[in-house]
Amino acid sequence: MITIKNKLSIQKMQQAGQLLADLFDQLLIKIVPGITTLEIDSWIEDFLRTNNLVSQSKGYKGYSHASCISVNDEVVHGIPCNNKIIKDGDLVKIDICASWKGYCADAARCYFIGQPKEETKQLVNVAQRALDKGIEKALPGNRLSDISAAIQAEIEKSGYGIVRDFAGHGIGKFMHEDPEILNYGKPGHGPILRPGMTFAIEPMITQGKCDVYITNDGWTVKTKDKSLAAHVEDTIVITNEGVQILTRKNIEA
Repeated sequence: MITIKNKLSIQKMQQAGQLLADLFDQLLIKIVPGITTLEIDSWIEDFLRTNNLVSQSKGYKGYSHASCISVNDEVVHGIPCNNKIIKDGDLVKIDICASWKGYCADAARCYFIGQPKEETKQLVNVAQRALDKGIEKALPGNRLSDISAAIQAEIEKSGYGIVRDFAGHGIGKFMHEDPEILNYGKPGHGPILRPGMTFAIEPMITQGKCDVYITNDGWTVKTKDKSLAAHVEDTIVITNEGVQILTRKNIEA
């Protein structure tokens, strides 16, 4: 069942989203060659605590960190650790879900370390465009799969792989709510979108084949062919006027 959020719930999600947007901006100068992913996570946890945000990943099914930090061929759910040192040329994906006064926002961003290769920038640009195309379809009266189809079309026309084992989701009082939002599908299917629905939309794409596997740590998802992967995510709310992106500054309508 898709929960319709009231005005107060959405305001809390908006506050969580704006704080996350600020956090991600500040990370731009924090992630430098030589830093470990555990040091990045520690800084994130301090930021969340200072701003009265509660991490939704820490403690989730035994996960012990405030963020997921995935590097290069890691797609999602990379575990921060002391022996993973960021190097020049790396592509780093950071995924954070946190709540403010009981309501959540979820977002992921890609970070280039040093001067990225042109093909790396292209991969991330396509992931971002796919996210934007999906968000554009999150309009009252559309169907849920209109979002999925728009994401798929943008990715496939650029020749990249779509990770199909993981998907976006509803969000609100809980990190994961109904519905599941696939990154592929035909338009015109699924529930009709209504004002007050809140979703976390998150394309995950690869430079090579789309096949992935979970490593022995039980969390980290990597590409089987070791190709680079990109992951971006925003939390949105459907309104009578259109869609608002809660996890970007200067909320768009």
